Amino acid sequence: MPTSSLNLCFFWHMHQPDYRDAKGVMTMPWVFLHAIKDYYEMPWLLSRYPGLKATFNITSTLIEQINLYDDPLKNDYFLSLWERHPSHLTAQERAWLIKICKSTQYETMIRPMPNLEKLYNKEELSDDELIDFELLFMLAWCGNALRHENNLVKTLMKKEEGFVQSDKSNLLTMLCDFVGTILPFYARLHKEGVISLSTTPYNHPILPLLLDVENARHANTHATLPDNPISLQEDALEQVRRAIALYEKTFSSRPSGFWPAEGAVDEQSVALYKEQGIRWIATDEAILFRSLEDNTRLHLYKPYRYKGMTIGFRDHNLSDLIGFTYRFKSGHEAMEHFMHSLESIAKTQKESTLFVILDGENAWEFFENNAFDFFTAIYQRLSKTPWCTTVSMDEVSEMKNQGRLETLAPGSWINGDFSTWSGHPEKNRAWEFIYQTRRDVDNYSGTISSEAEEKIRSHFLAAECSDWFWWYGDDHVTEFAFEFDTLFREHLLSIYWLLEMQPPSDLFEPIISHKSSASFLLKPQTSISPHIDGNISSFFKWLGSGYVDEEQLYSTMDRERGPIKKIYYGHDDKKVYLAFEGEVASLERSNLELKVIFEETGAQLSFSLERPFMDKDAQLAIGEQVELALSRSHFKAYNTVHLRFEIVQEERIIQTMPGYGSLFIDLDETYEKNWFV
Repeated sequence: MPTSSLNLCFFWHMHQPDYRDAKGVMTMPWVFLHAIKDYYEMPWLLSRYPGLKATFNITSTLIEQINLYDDPLKNDYFLSLWERHPSHLTAQERAWLIKICKSTQYETMIRPMPNLEKLYNKEELSDDELIDFELLFMLAWCGNALRHENNLVKTLMKKEEGFVQSDKSNLLTMLCDFVGTILPFYARLHKEGVISLSTTPYNHPILPLLLDVENARHANTHATLPDNPISLQEDALEQVRRAIALYEKTFSSRPSGFWPAEGAVDEQSVALYKEQGIRWIATDEAILFRSLEDNTRLHLYKPYRYKGMTIGFRDHNLSDLIGFTYRFKSGHEAMEHFMHSLESIAKTQKESTLFVILDGENAWEFFENNAFDFFTAIYQRLSKTPWCTTVSMDEVSEMKNQGRLETLAPGSWINGDFSTWSGHPEKNRAWEFIYQTRRDVDNYSGTISSEAEEKIRSHFLAAECSDWFWWYGDDHVTEFAFEFDTLFREHLLSIYWLLEMQPPSDLFEPIISHKSSASFLLKPQTSISPHIDGNISSFFKWLGSGYVDEEQLYSTMDRERGPIKKIYYGHDDKKVYLAFEGEVASLERSNLELKVIFEETGAQLSFSLERPFMDKDAQLAIGEQVELALSRSHFKAYNTVHLRFEIVQEERIIQTMPGYGSLFIDLDETYEKNWFV
């Protein structure tokens, strides 16, 4: 047990993009689905353990869209289709509704419900089957709070099939009533001192880029800036003021803290927050290390003061372990690993403060049981751990043990720079459209009504949302990329229509290039038998293998990609072969291990990456890449296997692969269908 004490600050960021089109209708249902699964459940899980505290950030776009569910059929396009009898849908409406229902995480949400899995895999659905599919889809999104405490959800879960239209109507009415309790629940917990609450600039913009797009180059000297930029300082101030006003209307008090969208900060934006009465903000560890010009991790474990503003800097590795790695472990195993990490930090200095900050909604559908087992395990342990105290950001801002910063480097929680939102031609093109539209509005000589003027302001602010830029470029992929692109351009087109001006013709054309969400994965085409020496000796060495492109994998939150960029894999009748390509030469190999985890049995193999290894059952070589051959004796009687890999250094998980789950290998595959002469 550590002799020192540790303050642990959990900080959960709750946000969804603004899905409203020009008519104010939400075109995608993710606010509603996360509302019934996560927005109530996350504070509910915490509240079950008296004495534990956390901080929740709730964005303005989320608040406004949650409030629209007092009239769901008017305000949510998906629910307006879902509520109808399937016989009343057009073929296009039916196809789109099924596309949404099939976008649900398969392994953890579809597979645990056998009838839902059966319907998911059918090519065609009758009307009665579609009613079952729709209702089971909605139940799959119902979180544990509903499954444990709501009688209607419990009854429908037991029924499993044979649903009728009235079941859908009853469920929708109840769920919308439930959504209406979410924000009051946060307000009550805030009043009771269980949680701190904060918000984000109104439309979730990258505020430093609005203030000065040169910040992109200050954070990364190689950044390419959009052409003909202009400062949007007035918009930046309005984004902050509107967020404060909505927060005050919702929670009956002014916010004490802000989570800057994407953790994006610079000195000018912090000054703006301070002027508006904000006492604390939070961002990523990369900003601290660049501000100090010192990467020593001991500096991380305390809050800092910069010109009167308290700043918490997130531990990137621990936050990402929760967001991206612990889903592959049991709740107990993940808890034990997390607590071991906390103990190591607690021993570093007399009084440490650790900030674990991440998305509070999107990770949990990748966990079994929506992460209920993990949170139950970790909260139970923390409630009985005397050397670790959970604290809120309001409490952190009152701490006396705060470091001092003389300067604050510009950047975000993604790579410490702004490359996710600027630099790529598609991202820059979006900024150039904003600048062009602003110039056209500024040069407009006609008169407009005050109502039209307010709509124009709202469309401008919405177009500045970080979420649109996230999907431009080649760093993230989604099957809804074109829908996001359309929403962005529609905001700018609406401005021209309100002014009765002809929009530029290229604003009607998609900015985004065609991209496939399946491009990161290729299955093996032939049997392979490469020589294992760690060298990329020829083009043909891994020809015909399968591969996983880790750089193309994405999530709704970014993460440290890790040193491995690609995995090649395949087999012959004697061995399974794997190659890990990436920044192998630059790896610090001291105490570095590669773990191979067999999901069927839970068994693990561990190989040191400090030196090559060879025996009758395994061969490891390290050179230009890491190459591994495993005898099929490791796989015993299994015809198919699921493998996961971890790169670990002194129990610190550097990378978990594949990023999407586990690598499937069919050992009986002969590839005869691929033979040719």
